Amino acid sequence: MNNTLLSKAANEARGLAMDAVHKCSSGHLGLPLGAAEIGAVLFGQALQCDPADPKWLNRDRFVLSAGHGSMFIYSWLHLSGYALSIDDVSKFRVLHSITPGHPEFHETPGVECTTGPLGQGVGNAVGYALSSKMAAAKYNTAEHKIIDSHIFALAGDGCLQEGVAREAASFAAHNGLDNLILIYDSNDVTLDAMANITQSEDALKLWRALGWDAVQIDGHDLDAIAKAIQRAKKTDNGKPKIIIAKTTIAKGIPEVAGTAKGHGEGGAKFVDAAKKALGIPEGTHFHVSEDVKAYFADLKAKRSRIHKRWSKMYKEWSAANPALKAELEAGSASAEDLLKVIPEYPAEGKAATRNSGGEILNHLAKAAPKLITGSADLFGSTKNYIKDGGDYSAANPKGRNIWFGIREHAMGAICNGIAYDGIFQASCATFLVFADYCRPSIRLAALAKLPVTYIFTHDSVGVGEDGPTHQPVETVSGLRVIPNLDVIRPADAEETAAAFSAAFSRTDGPTLLALSRQDLPHQGGVSATTRREGTLKGGYVLVQETAPLEAIVIATGSEVQWAVEGAKGKPGVRVVSLPCFERFDRQSAEYRESVLPASCTKRVAIEAGVSGLWWKYVGTQGQIIAIDRFGISAPGNTVFKELGITAEAVAQALA
Repeated sequence: MNNTLLSKAANEARGLAMDAVHKCSSGHLGLPLGAAEIGAVLFGQALQCDPADPKWLNRDRFVLSAGHGSMFIYSWLHLSGYALSIDDVSKFRVLHSITPGHPEFHETPGVECTTGPLGQGVGNAVGYALSSKMAAAKYNTAEHKIIDSHIFALAGDGCLQEGVAREAASFAAHNGLDNLILIYDSNDVTLDAMANITQSEDALKLWRALGWDAVQIDGHDLDAIAKAIQRAKKTDNGKPKIIIAKTTIAKGIPEVAGTAKGHGEGGAKFVDAAKKALGIPEGTHFHVSEDVKAYFADLKAKRSRIHKRWSKMYKEWSAANPALKAELEAGSASAEDLLKVIPEYPAEGKAATRNSGGEILNHLAKAAPKLITGSADLFGSTKNYIKDGGDYSAANPKGRNIWFGIREHAMGAICNGIAYDGIFQASCATFLVFADYCRPSIRLAALAKLPVTYIFTHDSVGVGEDGPTHQPVETVSGLRVIPNLDVIRPADAEETAAAFSAAFSRTDGPTLLALSRQDLPHQGGVSATTRREGTLKGGYVLVQETAPLEAIVIATGSEVQWAVEGAKGKPGVRVVSLPCFERFDRQSAEYRESVLPASCTKRVAIEAGVSGLWWKYVGTQGQIIAIDRFGISAPGNTVFKELGITAEAVAQALA
C-alpha cells in the first residue's frame, strides 16, 4: 500500500468535498473530511470491485449509511474510476445531476442503495449480507466459489442511535453474518452538539455484547485502517465485524474540526485556507493531481484483471451447472405465468385471505425458487411460511424462511437490502396495524423502486376482540398515499391469487397485500379468469347490472361481500371490486370509464377504514360508508355492525 499517495488522495478527496459544498452553499462536510483516510483505504486498496462494471456479481458492496455525507462517496467513486466525471462532482446538488444531495439508487454508478434517513443503510447492509450468504450457499459449488464478497457499511453516531440500526445489528449477530463489516465513524459529535450530550455507552462493550467482533482504531491511521479491514475480511468466526474508527469530524478545517459546527456546511467559508494547508494548489477547484490519477488508473486495471479471472471461473461454473446458472440469471415471471400455477378456487365456500395467501405463496414458491419470505415473529398468524423451505440460520443459509423476530423496522430495511442486491425476491409479514413500525423502509422501497412484497394481515376492525390498538382504520389509506406503492386488498381467494401474482411479478416497486384474519365468502357471478384479470388491473365489474345503470357500489376486501349483498334485488345497480387503487389508476382512460362510467353519478363506496381517499371515485354526489374513528373491542362481526359496515347500510344508501 502506497501510504504517501493514499494520504495525498485523502486530502484531495477533502478538497473535492470542500469545493462541491462551497459551490452550492449546501451539504455536509463533516464526514467526507473526517473519514477521508477510511475512504482512501477502502477505495484505494481494500474493496473488491470493478469500476467498469458497478454491478459485478462478486463485488464487495459499500453502503454509505450516513448518506448526508454524500460527497464522501461521490469523491471516491470519481477517484477510483467509476462513470462519475469531475463535471458530475462539480454539479453536486444541482437539478438533474447524478450527484444528488443524498445517494440515490439508480442515479449514480457505484451507489448501492438510497440512504439519508439515518440507520437505514445499516439495515440495508445487513440485507445485502444476508442475500450474499444465501446466494453463496445456493450457487457455490465445491469446484467453483463464484460468490465470496463482503459487505461494507460506513455509519456514524446518528445511524447507530436510530432503533432500526440496533434491531438490524442484533439480527446480523444472531444469524452469523460474518461477511458484514461495519465501519463506525466515531467522531464524538452529532448535528446539534457533542455526542456525550445524548449517549454514554461503551461502544466496544456494547457491540461485543450484541455478538459482534469489535475493534477500535485511529480512523486517520492508514495502516491501522488497512490492518483492521484485512483482519475483518479474513476472519470467519461467525460474527459480523465492526471497526470503531475514532476520527475528527471536519478534519482539515481547523476552525470547525472536532465540533458540531463541522457537521454541515459551516466550514465552507474557510475552505481556501484549508485547501492550501492540505497541499492543494492555490486557486484550483476540483483538483486531482496527476500522480493520484495514475495510482487509481493502475488500480482500476488491476481490479479489471481480477474481474476477468472471476469471469473465466464463472464461465466454467456455468458450463458445469447449467440449471443453477439459469436459475441465478432468471428474472421475475409475469403475473399471467404465475397465475397458471395457482389452482382456481370453488365458487362456494369461504376462507380468510391470510389462509388463502399462505396456500398461494407455497404454490408460487415451488415455481419461483428465488422467492423467500420472513415474518416478525408472526408466521403462525400471517401464514406466509414456505413449507419444506427450511429456516434461515448460520447453520442453514439455504433456508427460505427468515425469522426476523419482533423487529419490524429492521425487517423492512433488511428486505430492502435483499431487493437492492437483486438476486432473491424478498417478502415479509406482520399485522397491518404495525406497518407504521416499518413505514420508513416501505417508503424508501417505493422511492428506490424495489420489488419487495409486504404480506400484512389482520387488515381491519374484523380483527375483533384485540380492540382498537390492533384494528387498522387509517392504515390502508395512509399507505395508499405513498407514491409507487401498490396496496392490494383482495376480497377472497381468487383476488388473493391475482394479488400475489401481481406482487411477485412487479419489478419497478413494492406491493403491500392487506389480508383478512376472518373468513370471507368466495365470490361467484363472473369467471375466475375475469376476476383474476380484473384484480391485476386494480378493479373490475364484479356484478353487472341487468337493467339500465342507476347506481354503482364500490368496495374492497372484506366489504365486497356487503356490497354484493346490499345490491341484491336491484337490477340497475353495478358492483365494482376495487382491490388496488394504484393499479386501477394506471389503466387506460377507456378501461376506467368502462368500469366506472362518468355518466353514473349515483355511487356508494364501502370500506372498513377512513373515508378520505374514496371521494375521487364516488364524486361529490356519492356516499361513503366508512369508519372515521378508532375501533372497539368486541367480536369482529359485532364491531362491523356497531360501526355501520353492513349490507343494510349499502341497501339504505342505494334507496
